[in-house]
Amino acid sequence: LHINFPGGVPVDGPSAGVAMAVAAYSALTDQPVASDLAMTGELSVSGRVLPVGGVPEKIQAAHRAGLKRVLIPRANAQDRYAALDIEVIPIDDAREAFRLALGEGACDPVALPAGEALAARPM
Repeated sequence: LHINFPGGVPVDGPSAGVAMAVAAYSALTDQPVASDLAMTGELSVSGRVLPVGGVPEKIQAAHRAGLKRVLIPRANAQDRYAALDIEVIPIDDAREAFRLALGEGACDPVALPAGEALAARPM
């Protein structure tokens, strides 16, 4: 799977890996992403969520944007985030991100509606 950002949208570093995976899963399964949620984290090829830099600033930005929850790599979890009025949820893998962002039914990262080919899905 190759994800392209048309129009020169800047993506710097691996921090958007979880968000890109959730966006792709959402597009492939027609499941909307929760509108109160932010997320950050590098995603390994095996689906593990890896630590990233700047997590406190990202949580503060999510809070300023009015979001209620933020997913972060478990390796970045620290007690000082609790001071903000936002739920900080440490995660370990992509399945957790899918479930939290798309709902409890989003546990199988390969599930697509029966008979549909990936290439036939509009993006």
